[in-house]
Amino acid sequence: MNKWITGLFATALISGSAFADTGAPAPSAKDLSKAVEKVNYVETDVSGVKLSGYVDAGYIYNFTGNNTISTRAAADGQSSGDFNLNTVKLTLSKDLTDKNEWQAGFRADVMLGEDAGSTLGGNDSGNANSFLLEQAYVTFRAPVGNGIDFKVGKFVTWLGYEVIERPSNLNITYGNLFQNMIPLYHTGVSAEYKVNDSISTGLAIVNGYNSDSNNGYDNSGDGYGMEAKIAYTNPGGNFTVQDAVYYSWDSSGEVYGTSSSGPNGNVFINDVVANWTPKFANGKLLLGLNGDFGYADVSQTTTNSDTWFGVAGYAKYQFTDIFSLAGRVDYIHDSDSAAFFSKFQPFTGNADVWSVTLTAGFNLAENLTLRAEYRLDLGDDIQVDGTTGDYASSDVAHSAVFEVVYTF
Repeated sequence: MNKWITGLFATALISGSAFADTGAPAPSAKDLSKAVEKVNYVETDVSGVKLSGYVDAGYIYNFTGNNTISTRAAADGQSSGDFNLNTVKLTLSKDLTDKNEWQAGFRADVMLGEDAGSTLGGNDSGNANSFLLEQAYVTFRAPVGNGIDFKVGKFVTWLGYEVIERPSNLNITYGNLFQNMIPLYHTGVSAEYKVNDSISTGLAIVNGYNSDSNNGYDNSGDGYGMEAKIAYTNPGGNFTVQDAVYYSWDSSGEVYGTSSSGPNGNVFINDVVANWTPKFANGKLLLGLNGDFGYADVSQTTTNSDTWFGVAGYAKYQFTDIFSLAGRVDYIHDSDSAAFFSKFQPFTGNADVWSVTLTAGFNLAENLTLRAEYRLDLGDDIQVDGTTGDYASSDVAHSAVFEVVYTF
């Protein structure tokens, strides 16, 4: 039976017609909710190889009539009501052990569903058959000092409080910082080193921003990029802060992955994440903070530049084993509206967008979670007319979202 499951997964990877599991990135301040990682798994005949995943589906209703919400991914920006197969996701992996010795493993994450197309760029109409190879890398440990862990292949970014996997986030919909201000994945090589129980570091050299390939330094590709991080966890383990940076050079179309638009030159992003579980709340309260600052050369022919920044606050309280309530407030600003906003809307000057989100969660069974959410968006050109493509005069949008997740 285990061999059959492994063979089925391998066939899915080759054909691009199946699914894959979720998984938060390597341990860091970004590992917020462990709901997806706290799953059962199938172990194959090869010792340590595991198969796990989840199915995520739901419904979203935008109280904007025929209008869509322009600063969201397509799966979250449908006009009126829409049933969604967000993700069917599987991970096949062999993790490294805690031993500081030469050892190797791998990880492959694939996604099928609307998020597979719409979270990576916001240009997909929300096709449930969309396929994404989210991660696929070989990992190994060199027993130097406390051990250096290397990854070679495609892996998710270290930046950001939120992750691609909705069930691992505090809210159902993605926040504006996640959608607009950070890369989501890279292809290259990374190295992570744990200095001690409190401090960990990482450095990666990659092809670029949300890019699988690279044409080098001739301004016809996405350019090379570098990502680095340093994280601190207090001795009590209830507070973590991480500072991560991304920098790329000679990057034509860097943010979009195309040569016709986007930054043409250097791109710099600084991302700070903090997570705190106050002991006075007996582990029931989680508080989070995310801040971003970015800079990019924008025009293909001039020396214009763009700067942007954003901040988001998160909170979650676990009232009972079954019921929890989570909230998010975020704000983003773009000084020239060219680095990221133009993939949603053609701003020509400063742009400011806010959102407020409230999410109720119900753990109905060990592997079953139901969530309901209300979200308010406001700011510049929030709504787009779904029939004409024109930007509506209203700068406020309301939506209600429901989600059911089964992990295995």
